[in-house]
Amino acid sequence: MSSEESVTTVEERPGWRRDITLFLTGQTVSLFGSMLVQYAVMWYLTLTTKDGTVLALSTVFGFLPQAIISIFGGVWADRHNRKLLIIGADASIALATATLAILMFFGNRELWLIYAALAVRSAGAGIQTPAVGALLPQIVPSDRLLSINGINQSIQAGMMLIAPAVAALLYATLPLYWILGVDVVTAAIGIGLMTLIPVAKIVRSEATPTGYFSDLSAGFRYVVTHPLIRWLLGLYAVVMVLAAAPSFLTPLMVARSFGEEVWKLTVLELSFSIGMMLAGATIGSWGKRFSRIGLIVGASIGFGFLSIGMGLSSNLWVFYGFMFLTGVAVPVFSTPSMTVLQEVVEPDRQGRVFGFFGIVSATAMPVGMAVFGPLANLQSVEFVLILSGMVTLIVAAIALLLPSGRRAMRAARDHTDPLSHGHGVSLPTGGAEPAADA
Repeated sequence: MSSEESVTTVEERPGWRRDITLFLTGQTVSLFGSMLVQYAVMWYLTLTTKDGTVLALSTVFGFLPQAIISIFGGVWADRHNRKLLIIGADASIALATATLAILMFFGNRELWLIYAALAVRSAGAGIQTPAVGALLPQIVPSDRLLSINGINQSIQAGMMLIAPAVAALLYATLPLYWILGVDVVTAAIGIGLMTLIPVAKIVRSEATPTGYFSDLSAGFRYVVTHPLIRWLLGLYAVVMVLAAAPSFLTPLMVARSFGEEVWKLTVLELSFSIGMMLAGATIGSWGKRFSRIGLIVGASIGFGFLSIGMGLSSNLWVFYGFMFLTGVAVPVFSTPSMTVLQEVVEPDRQGRVFGFFGIVSATAMPVGMAVFGPLANLQSVEFVLILSGMVTLIVAAIALLLPSGRRAMRAARDHTDPLSHGHGVSLPTGGAEPAADA
């Protein structure tokens, strides 16, 4: 079966709604369990050690393995069945979590055990994330990708609303090992639902078989020589780094400038999550009226102005309004970004491309906080937010003025996207069908 035949099957298969329902349901259940563990472990380490170094190490073990493994995970997603990779990653995460739960049940509380479990979970995410991004076009018709990606983003925002409250309730009533057990159960449910979805392995388009590192090198060359993807990855990386300031420093600004009452911090998180959830759930309908690149650039500019607005806010409710709009801007930026990659990149290269984007996702926030965190101790949070917003606007302006940015905007006016047909790409496509038909 060729790539073209795989695509045709997706367009004509009447069961795609069943498959995506099973997929999203399984991912939602699994994500819910993962977020319970994320919050519970963070609170456990905070309350039992009260040590900033311990929390910093937990962040390293929680992010760094994903960044490293994403390099390999992207190649695996192009060489193997993506469904089996997702199941294998979920199973590995569940096994590590179950092992930690059993050890803690018998009284083992060593920190290295928690670090090891966090590292395995992070590595599993490095395998799963590119596989999930590349699998969706295999089971979803191309004209529904924007909607499904938006719904997926909305689900994640919904979990951000629900999971902390449930995790707090469970943490107050159960030992940590029982909460870890909940994640094992949710992972098993997710794996069970995934097994019900038929997903074929993508047939490689390369003329001759290649080794693993040759695949990795080819994927890297593809990213850096494809004008649109290179432009999008650069913009994505810079915006993600700059977004660290409003993402992590706004609670500090509320506490410093408006008061330390818990309800104020709660409303802050609700404002962001509700905005993100509403935009994600509806972008499939109103987002189709705009070009993908237009949404991405517009959201980038929006991030800049909203960050400046938050920094200038002297009224708490105005500040919440800016935070709500920032939540809205997140799906407006990330949903069309993922959809563009799924539409433009050939099916047998999507895993590697999503792997490189996964590296950016895993490293951008820690890098951003390494810069903005210390700066917030030297200057006010308001100053940091205004600075971040101004730099974001400068980056967006540069992105538009670059020749690749202008080409991207021109290509976005045409839904067939000539760049997906190899325009401007120095790397041979190897006979793959145009991804815009995918």
